[in-house]
Amino acid sequence: MSDPAERATVGVVGERAAERVATAVADAGGTPETGDLDSVLASAPDALVIAGENALSTLAARSELPETPVLPVGADRGVRSVPRSAVDDAVDALVAGAGELTPYPVLGVHVGDRRQARALADVTLLTAEPARISEYAVATDGTTVAQFRADGVVVATPAGSHGYARRVDAPVVAHGTGVAAVVPIAPFATDADHWILDLDSVTLRVERDEVPVELLADDRRVDGIDPGVPVSLSVVDTLSVLTVPESTHPDTGPG
Repeated sequence: MSDPAERATVGVVGERAAERVATAVADAGGTPETGDLDSVLASAPDALVIAGENALSTLAARSELPETPVLPVGADRGVRSVPRSAVDDAVDALVAGAGELTPYPVLGVHVGDRRQARALADVTLLTAEPARISEYAVATDGTTVAQFRADGVVVATPAGSHGYARRVDAPVVAHGTGVAAVVPIAPFATDADHWILDLDSVTLRVERDEVPVELLADDRRVDGIDPGVPVSLSVVDTLSVLTVPESTHPDTGPG
């Protein structure tokens, strides 16, 4: 736990619930700093409240993450997050110095030899045209583990395995395991497999030049991907997530 004085200034970023969070910070005796992410970080806050899923993924996409502890509110991802109904109590605890830090891995996404993106939750290759399939390969440590035809393929971190990947039948992986869930999207097979691989050594490839394929990182379109060009993932950073008693486990509740 931290000295309460260390969290006197709290940055607040995000469209949804941000105004309510800022009011709660002031009511708890702290000083809220609001605005866009760059201006808030420039104020060197003692803690940062990120309201909403998009704001959290935008933070993770930065080329360098702040050391400031981050309290997610209504993030709707596989990180422990405060529900909007508990904002007042959570901010009271935050300003009072309560809470524990948990590191969440952030992936760097390389296309060939160029780093193209960062992702907290998932990385996806997806055909750019609806109802069209392509052929994909998945490798780890330079060894191909699967080749299949599908609409796409998604690699989910523990933070992302509760989201889109789960809707396409990926297993949920626990925080701290250092592994990713890899699963085809709408595979052209009756009994498609999925894989649990080292989070730090997954490589994807498009195998055929049949239909345009796009790269997405945390649902953001990054670029088109040419056949044969490796899309390599590695852990390049960690996001320091602050949890307070009101923070909830994904799909469960407070705890």
